[in-house]
Amino acid sequence: MDARQVLYVMREKAGKRVRALPFVPFGAAMRNRGMPDAMKSAEMKIVRRDRVMTAVTLMLDIAFHAGRTGTVNAGDIAERLGLARRGMEPLLQTLSRAGLLDSLRGPKGGYRLGRPQRDIRLVEIIGVALADDDDGGHGPGGRLHHAVVDPLFAELDEAARAKLQALTVDDLLRRAAAAGLRRPATEPISFAI
Repeated sequence: MDARQVLYVMREKAGKRVRALPFVPFGAAMRNRGMPDAMKSAEMKIVRRDRVMTAVTLMLDIAFHAGRTGTVNAGDIAERLGLARRGMEPLLQTLSRAGLLDSLRGPKGGYRLGRPQRDIRLVEIIGVALADDDDGGHGPGGRLHHAVVDPLFAELDEAARAKLQALTVDDLLRRAAAAGLRRPATEPISFAI
């Protein structure tokens, strides 16, 4: 599997859709073994993580459907993404507390971007998503791992971090437009005269 494929590999198995386990770089986790928790969170470990992919997708969905002034209901987001609302709300709250989203209460409440889409970098979204994510820290050890595999995954993490530093939510919206996706009209069409 290469880094450009999607996080989930859906397989048909006995008539049920089964989610394959995501790829998680264990090199960075091994570097963190024995470190205090505060230091572990400084490592991004950004290659193929459920929480990271979900956070980026949530931000893109909100930017795509809310536009510049509208809001998006968490229930609508959950329905579009095929996620459980209850499982997605803690991540929305985390993104809100970090200032990447604004949450509004009331009948027309929901979520909207906390800053202009051109100012929100993907590396920020990922940093927030991983700040309180625990990857377990379990993986292989040994001389070969520490001499070869661990540095390899450190290089991959650094390359991914550099690429994500250059990308913004606005870039993702341009990619959506290039893929032929059209943003919904923010206001319903009125035929009243």
